[in-house]
Amino acid sequence: MKKLFTLLLGVIAAVAANAVPDKMIRISTDNTDLIMHVVSNGRIYQTYYGERLDDPTALGYGSNHQEIYQGAGYDDYFEPALGIIHNDGLRCTILTYVSDEQRTIPGGTETIVRMKDEVYPVEVTLHYQAYTKENVIKAWSEIVHREKKPVTLFQFASAMLYFDKDRYFLTQYNGDWGTEGHTNTQELFFGKKIIDTKLGSRSAMYVSPYFELGLNRPATEQEGEMVLGTLGWTGNFRFCFEVDNNGVLRVVPGINPFTSDYELKPGEVFTTPEFIFTRSSHGEGEASRQIHRWARNWQVMDGRGDRMTLLNNWENTYFTFDELVLANCMREAKKLGVDLFLLDDGWFGNKHPRNNDRAGLGDWQAMEAKLPHGVPALVDSAKAAGVDFGIWIEPEMVNPKSELYEQHPDWVIQLPNRKTYYYRNQLVLDLCNPKVQDFVFSVPDQLLHENPEIKLFKWDCNSMISNAYSPYLREKQGNLYIDFTRGLYNVLQRLHKAHPDTHMMLCSGGGGRCDYEALKYFTEFWPSDNTDPVERIYMQWAYSHCFPSKVLCAHVTNWNSSTSVKFRVDVASMCKLGFDIGLKRISEQDRQFCHDAVENFNRLKPIILDGDQYRLVSPLESNHMSLMYVNPAQDKAVLFAYDIYPRYGENTQPVLLQGLDPNRTYRVVETNLLPGRKSGLSYNDRTYTGDYLMKVGLPILTSGRLVSRVLEITAE
Repeated sequence: MKKLFTLLLGVIAAVAANAVPDKMIRISTDNTDLIMHVVSNGRIYQTYYGERLDDPTALGYGSNHQEIYQGAGYDDYFEPALGIIHNDGLRCTILTYVSDEQRTIPGGTETIVRMKDEVYPVEVTLHYQAYTKENVIKAWSEIVHREKKPVTLFQFASAMLYFDKDRYFLTQYNGDWGTEGHTNTQELFFGKKIIDTKLGSRSAMYVSPYFELGLNRPATEQEGEMVLGTLGWTGNFRFCFEVDNNGVLRVVPGINPFTSDYELKPGEVFTTPEFIFTRSSHGEGEASRQIHRWARNWQVMDGRGDRMTLLNNWENTYFTFDELVLANCMREAKKLGVDLFLLDDGWFGNKHPRNNDRAGLGDWQAMEAKLPHGVPALVDSAKAAGVDFGIWIEPEMVNPKSELYEQHPDWVIQLPNRKTYYYRNQLVLDLCNPKVQDFVFSVPDQLLHENPEIKLFKWDCNSMISNAYSPYLREKQGNLYIDFTRGLYNVLQRLHKAHPDTHMMLCSGGGGRCDYEALKYFTEFWPSDNTDPVERIYMQWAYSHCFPSKVLCAHVTNWNSSTSVKFRVDVASMCKLGFDIGLKRISEQDRQFCHDAVENFNRLKPIILDGDQYRLVSPLESNHMSLMYVNPAQDKAVLFAYDIYPRYGENTQPVLLQGLDPNRTYRVVETNLLPGRKSGLSYNDRTYTGDYLMKVGLPILTSGRLVSRVLEITAE
C-alpha cells in the first residue's frame, strides 16, 4: 500500500512538473476580442470571438473541441487544421503551448503563439495581426519539423475560427468568364460545406476567395452580426465550414490540399497564406468599410497613393494596329484627358507574330512588322502626345507556336505521357523552376530597363493549370500547385524590389485573380472581361463587399451600346475609371461629355477611391442600384443612382443617405451632365441637413430605363 501511495505521488509530481498554468491570450481591436486559453494539459482553446469585452477575465475555458490549431488523428473527429505523415508512417499530431508574445506593428499589434508536439520534433507558430482602428485580424501559421527525413503535409490550414450560435448563414460569390460575382446565401446545418478551387493559376475564375457568415440570421446591409473573411493566396484555396454534433461551427481556411500532399524537408518552414477577417455587429456595410480601410492603409500596393485614368486600345483595335494607329490613340487619350495610354495584346513576336491568340506568347520582342522602332518609339509617342505609357504582358504563359516553347519545352507544365490539352491555345510555364522564374521576371524587368518611363503593366493570366505535371519537381508532384504559386510570389517580390514605383494591373481573363496577397504587388485588378454596364452594376456590387473601389478597374467600352455613353461612364466612375473605346466612333457631344466626366472624376477621385462606401439600394433586391462615398471629414460625398429595368408604373421610394454628419448642412448638386443640359431634379442645388438626408432621403430613383444620376454633396 505504501509503495502504491509513493507511486501515485510520483505520477502527480510528474504531471505537475509538465503542466502549464492556465493562461489567457487576448487579441484585440477597438471593437473586437479574440480570446484563447491555455489549459493545464498545455493545449490551447478558443473561448471567445465577438464584441470587445470590458472584463475578459470572467470567461470560462469553453469546449475542448475548440482547439485553435487542431491536429489530425487523436481526440477530435472533425476537420483538422494540420495533418502530417511522420517518418514512422503515423498521422497523429498534438500541439501544446510553448510560449506567446505580443509586439507592436504599424496599425496594431501582432500576437505570436508557439506550439510543439511532445512526441515528434514538430513546431507550429501562429501569427495574429490585429489592426486596431479597422477591426481586422490577419492570421497565418508556420510549420517546421526536425525529423530525420521529409514529412508529408496533407492538411495545412492558415487558422481556425469557431462559432457557437443557433444558426449560420453563408454567403459566397461565384461565376464564370463574363459572369463573375454571382451571389448566393444558404443556411449551414450539420456537416460540411466546402468552397474551393482547383484551377492552379487562374484560380478565382469560378469562385471568389471571400465569404460572409451571418450569425443567428442572415446579415443585411445595416443589421446583423456577421463575419467577412478572405484568403490572400493566388492559387488553389479552400474554405471548409463544418457544423458539429453540438451545433458549433468551425471555419478552416487555407490552401486547398487537393492533390497537394506536400513534402516538407527537415528545417524547412512551411508558411501558410494570410486569412483576413473582420467582424461587424451592424451588417455587411460596416464589415466592408472596415476591410476597405484596412486594405488601403496596410495591404494594397500604394494603397494611399493616386490611381491613373487611362485609355486602352484593345476593344478599339484588337490585334490590328501599327505605330501610326497607336500614336493616334495616344492623341485621343490626351483629348479625353486621361493620364495614360495602355497598349494591350498583340505587340510582340517575330518568328511567330502575335496576330491572334494562337502564337507568340513567350517571345517578348516588339513585332517588327507592326512596330519597326520598338517599344521605345511608343514611349516617345506617348510623351509627345502628353500622356504616360503602359503595356500588356502575360509572362507566365506560352503558345506552343513560339520560339520559347521550341527552345525550352521542359519549362512547361505538361504531362509526359498523354495528349496535351490546350486552354485558349496556350500552356502554363512551370514557375516551380527557378530558371522559369528568372525568365518571367526578365520580361517586365527588361522592358523597364529599356523603357524606364513605362508607368503601368497590365499583367494577364488567361489559362488555368491543365496537364498537371512539373518536369522540374519530378517525383514531388504533390508540391506542384503550392510551389507554382510561391514561384509567382518570388517573381513579384523581385520585381517590386527592383521597381518599387511601377504600378501593375492584375488581369486574369477577367476576375480570375483577385486576392489580397497579389494586391501587395498590384495596385488594381480587372474584375471581368464583361464590360456591359448593366452587368458591371451587379459585379461591382458583389466585389465591393470585400474590395475597395480603388482596386477595381472599370472601363467604358462598346459593350451594350443600347445604353447611353453617360450611363456607361457613370457606372465606370464608381471605381477606378478607364476607357476602352474609340472616340471617333461616338458623337461629338459624347466625346465632350467623356472629357468633362474625366475632369469630374479627377476632382472627386479622393472621395470615390478613398472615402467610406455605403451601399444604399441593392440591384439584387430591386430594379435599381444606388451607393455613395463619404470622405473621412464627412464634408464631401458622391452619390450614384441607376434605374436599370423598372417595372411599368413602379412606385419608387426616396433613397436614405448614410455616413453624413446629421448636424451639418449639405448642398446637393447633380454632376456628370451632358454638355448643355441642366439638371431636372427638383432638389438640385438645394441644401439639406445631414439628418434630413439620412432620415427622409432624396427621390433620386425613377421609372426610367437605363437612367443614371451622379450627385455631389458638399457641407456648407
